[in-house]
Amino acid sequence: MSDDPYLWLEDVSGETALAWVRERNAETVEALTGDPGFKVLEQEMREVLDDDGRIPYVFRRGRHLYNFWQDADHVRGLWRRTTLEEYRTDRPAWEVLLDLDALADAEGEKWAWAGSRVLAPEHRHALILLSRDGADACVVREFDLETLEFVTDGFTVAEAKTRIGWIDHDRVWIGTDFGPGSMSTSGYPLQVRRWHRGTPLEDAELVYEGRPSDLSASGWHDDTPGFERDFVHRQIDFWNQQLFLLPDDAAVPPVKIDVPDDAGASVHREWLTVTIKTPWLGHPAGSLLAFDFAAFQAGSRDAEVLFTPDEHTALAGYSWTRNHLILSTRADVSSAMELLTPGPDGWSRAPLPGLPPLSTASVTCTDPDVGDEYFHHVSGFLQPSTLYRGTAGGEDDSEPVKQSPALFDTAGLTVSQFFATSADGTRVPYFVVGPEERSGPGPTLLYGYGGFEVSMVPSYSAVTGRAWLARGGTYVVAGIRGGHEYGPAWHRAALGANRIRAYEDFAAVARDLVARDITTAAQLGIEGGSNGGLLMGAMLTREPELFGAVVAHVPLLDMLRFHKLLAGASWIAEYGDPDDPADRPHLQDISPYHRIRTDGPAYPPLLLLTSTRDDRVHPGHARKMAARLREAGHPVLFHEHIGGGHAGATDHRQTAFNEALVHTFLWERLTPSK
Repeated sequence: MSDDPYLWLEDVSGETALAWVRERNAETVEALTGDPGFKVLEQEMREVLDDDGRIPYVFRRGRHLYNFWQDADHVRGLWRRTTLEEYRTDRPAWEVLLDLDALADAEGEKWAWAGSRVLAPEHRHALILLSRDGADACVVREFDLETLEFVTDGFTVAEAKTRIGWIDHDRVWIGTDFGPGSMSTSGYPLQVRRWHRGTPLEDAELVYEGRPSDLSASGWHDDTPGFERDFVHRQIDFWNQQLFLLPDDAAVPPVKIDVPDDAGASVHREWLTVTIKTPWLGHPAGSLLAFDFAAFQAGSRDAEVLFTPDEHTALAGYSWTRNHLILSTRADVSSAMELLTPGPDGWSRAPLPGLPPLSTASVTCTDPDVGDEYFHHVSGFLQPSTLYRGTAGGEDDSEPVKQSPALFDTAGLTVSQFFATSADGTRVPYFVVGPEERSGPGPTLLYGYGGFEVSMVPSYSAVTGRAWLARGGTYVVAGIRGGHEYGPAWHRAALGANRIRAYEDFAAVARDLVARDITTAAQLGIEGGSNGGLLMGAMLTREPELFGAVVAHVPLLDMLRFHKLLAGASWIAEYGDPDDPADRPHLQDISPYHRIRTDGPAYPPLLLLTSTRDDRVHPGHARKMAARLREAGHPVLFHEHIGGGHAGATDHRQTAFNEALVHTFLWERLTPSK
């Protein structure tokens, strides 16, 4: 499509474009919210989102455990903290540090929480990141954790996609918008500067600068006692990076840590850990290696092999405590965890017990500079999350400290795992959650993503439970290629020109569901967001006869212009470059916006949801797709929240409304006679 008639819809805040948005929103609200059942469902969604029994996940900073919390009375949320002794109780006493609702009211801004950086070891000062209505871009303000006030004349940064972190009380590492040439084409900082308290931001010392073609650059300080040092990270593209150690002598240039550019590297105390995505030093892709950092920098390449993958098992992640490493793996997408301990005779390992089959476990918090405490949680599709606390290598065994309530009835439901065979013979895993006793095919919702090394794993969702499973629906999660379910090879199999493999995998799962008599094409709905929204667009335009309804959240859909819109250029390493003649043909072939047609099988009805404040995936993708589908006579509904960012919502009210829209749309179209 050389002449795009809907480019005007890319004007994010243009009055003409917003008038079009308001018209589409009104149509969708009229179509989906009129039945009294909508309000009932919306209220149910709000109840589970606001439920006081949810686990308040925490991060330790000194003697306090910090948490950010939203509920019905605190729509924008509270930043708060407590002690471990209080946290262990059923109803902890929380010290409120910052009330975002009060701040938003006082300043007339729709503030959303975007995180904090607390300065060790005193833990008195914090850098607070605040987003306007959910955007990725944030403002930064320094906050005093004793006076509970913002610091007058403290570190303050205007709205940008800023990278910032403490060096000490009077210095920070900063990357932000310093003017032309300081930001990448994706909108991320290219400069790493050392900023001293009380000096103008524009005078901050330039320490490192990435190339104009890079994605981003950032600096950070390792304040581990006895191992104090500074690093610079150069992100070349989404999948290639370099890590540099900054010498104490400013006249000496940064020293590159000599690992492959596609590897992940981190330093903890005396250890360098490296995750490799291609074979290196005789070790297969997907391995986790550990080196003595000083010896490595001196030229040694003697590695301790902490994990080696096989055809069923992949590395899911790892977390350091002070003296131990907790290793997380997945075997056919089900979690296992081990405790690894370095010693004079090598590394020992022991399993962390108690993980049920078809579940997901992950570490949520450690304090690796101070001690061996860890928190990890376990959940499954029908198993509410349990949060455990333990001390690695100590007598303090892992103990449950918090348990999420069961917010939907699981009686008569079961979880199964199956494998579909894709077009090229690849076995594709998927989970089915639904009635244990089936009288025949029924309404089914299939969810997928298939990109950026994101794994689709078992997890508890009270929203899905109440809105879908409790009504008799079946829920399916597909682990298609492009994700990380089986390690880096699983991801690379769907990169660039091979993207179609992800779409073939998803279609294979859909066909397998029908073949197993779990559902029919007319009763099968599909849902995905962001890159998963691209997957939904691909299914709509490539395999429309397989589905009865499609939902796409904040989707990526115009694959010939994605690199020109907001953060889109950062994804060229994942998809390819539309300006490269070698890549453009496959991008045009997978671009849903360019595959819309008026002949052939009818398209299933589509619901598109996006956000005006999404500064990652441009709302123009969804807007233009809706406009072209309408022009071609295909059934489409569109809704755009003015706020919400890439998450589509910043508070539980917005989320509940979105979920009620989605599940009303799906249930009405997949069960027309019910």
